[in-house]
Amino acid sequence: MADSTTVSNYPNLEKYMKLPQKGKIMAEYVWIDGTNGVRSKSKTLFKPVSSPDELPEWNFDGSSTGQAPGDNSDVYIRPVAIFPDPFRLEPNIIVMCETWDPDGSPNKFNYRHDAARLMEANKHHELWFGLEQEYTLLGIDDRPYGWPKNGFPGAQGPYYCGVGTGRTFCRDIVEAHYKACMYAGVNIAGTNAEVMPAQWEYQVGPCEGIELGDHLWMSRFLLARVAEEFGAKVSFAPKPIPGDWNGAGLHTNVSSAEMRKDGGMKHIEAAMKKLEGRHVDHIAVYGEGNADRLTGKHETGSMDKFTWGVADRGASVRIPRQCAREGKGYFEDRRPASNADPYQITGIIVETIYGGLPDEKMDKE
Repeated sequence: MADSTTVSNYPNLEKYMKLPQKGKIMAEYVWIDGTNGVRSKSKTLFKPVSSPDELPEWNFDGSSTGQAPGDNSDVYIRPVAIFPDPFRLEPNIIVMCETWDPDGSPNKFNYRHDAARLMEANKHHELWFGLEQEYTLLGIDDRPYGWPKNGFPGAQGPYYCGVGTGRTFCRDIVEAHYKACMYAGVNIAGTNAEVMPAQWEYQVGPCEGIELGDHLWMSRFLLARVAEEFGAKVSFAPKPIPGDWNGAGLHTNVSSAEMRKDGGMKHIEAAMKKLEGRHVDHIAVYGEGNADRLTGKHETGSMDKFTWGVADRGASVRIPRQCAREGKGYFEDRRPASNADPYQITGIIVETIYGGLPDEKMDKE
């Protein structure tokens, strides 16, 4: 695909992938590290499993992932969700995990634990989430694919939802990722080319409660693995290229049972007042480097001020025109950056709108 020396040699690999496993199963344990990335390692199982509760707890060296000191480095991974493996194929699985410290407390980077408790406490609201994950594909030189080596492509305009050579780049990675997500059971809703060349978006959801975070993180893992085979890098940087180029976000669509019923607009408007009151708290967990993106330009609101409006892509929160017309539906929080943690995003939204738990805060360090 490029000058990369890391492109997978599938013809050589294929003959080994066809070898029988003699009743054993390969389980790829995936967790979130201390740099907001994904890590994984493989474990052999001796029988099929149907629930995360049937899987053994495992551990890893947290001093090598930014999650523990060297003199107390064991971090434990507890399975929370299972997905069919699109790389090794059935009966093999990929396992989403939480990280825990030796004393039995959640690791400081385990934001899922916080979010899951809030989702459970508020499950009667039947919260649905849908996230729009933007990302940029880079070559080994850290330049976006398709960009001239010593210059820039033409101005933005023809690339959004573009078709054809010179308008889209790396569609093979996008298509492979789409199919991998479907095979794995990730609730991927669609995909499209974005405004900046070599920038793409896919959507995950609607998912209820904590499931959204599990599916979004698994989709990121699958994207990294697919891109690895093509020798490409995936960037979730909110502003990968300085200047007059769009940044990358993780727009978050939110709906509750009350918002979806007739007259639900009053619940959406009430949520706007609560979101405005905690704007600073939300920005604090909405992604690193977001100040470079939330400038009030390139379809973003200002980082310093909360605004909302109908069909306004320059606002902090957008109410879709159809929802305003029908008086019910959902809202889109446009503030989260592409590298934000979906557990933190959905957790703090629930906390802000419906209240937190006495011993849990979503804006922890």
